[in-house]
Amino acid sequence: MQANEFDSSDEEPLEEEHTPFQVSWLALSPAYSQFLGICSLPGCRFKSIRRSLQKDIGELRSYGVQDIFVLCTRGELSKYRVPHLLEAYENHGINVHHHPIPDGDTPDIARCCVILSELKSCLECNRKTIIHCYGGLGRSCLIAACLLLQISDPVAPQQVIDSLRDLRGSGAIQTIKQYNYLHDFQEALASHLAKEGTTTRTISR
Repeated sequence: MQANEFDSSDEEPLEEEHTPFQVSWLALSPAYSQFLGICSLPGCRFKSIRRSLQKDIGELRSYGVQDIFVLCTRGELSKYRVPHLLEAYENHGINVHHHPIPDGDTPDIARCCVILSELKSCLECNRKTIIHCYGGLGRSCLIAACLLLQISDPVAPQQVIDSLRDLRGSGAIQTIKQYNYLHDFQEALASHLAKEGTTTRTISR
């Protein structure tokens, strides 16, 4: 184990952990037999939150997690005192998919499609997969909702938002921008895929 594998803050005496580490499992059937895990940032030590990265990663491994999608930026990881989180995952044999999205923001549709493609690839291979941002409410639930909208046709955006809020709490899908993104997602996705198809046909000629 490398000395910097875990944040140095974990060398301090551990205080009582105020926030239990919980993974919510989102059902994706009938499209996939696997569930998609959603959680908050492991090892976070910020304000009243005092988590142990070693303990949290140990818990993820106990679930058999093989792939983890991290939506936090590098700046956030430093701010929340887990600057070496991605390396720690890799050192424990967890495959990392890092797709940073600024807090409260949304990805453009092309980038969202890349994330969804990677997610679906993991799930189709029956790999235990988790997605997280900072709180596991905004960006993580946004991407999970997009996945549901893509694989669960037909389903209304509000129905998907409600299911995520039932799973993660009323704070899921945090900003107006994220809310509007989901309501426009299916139309934006169809437009993007149509453009991609046109581009592909033009290149193949």
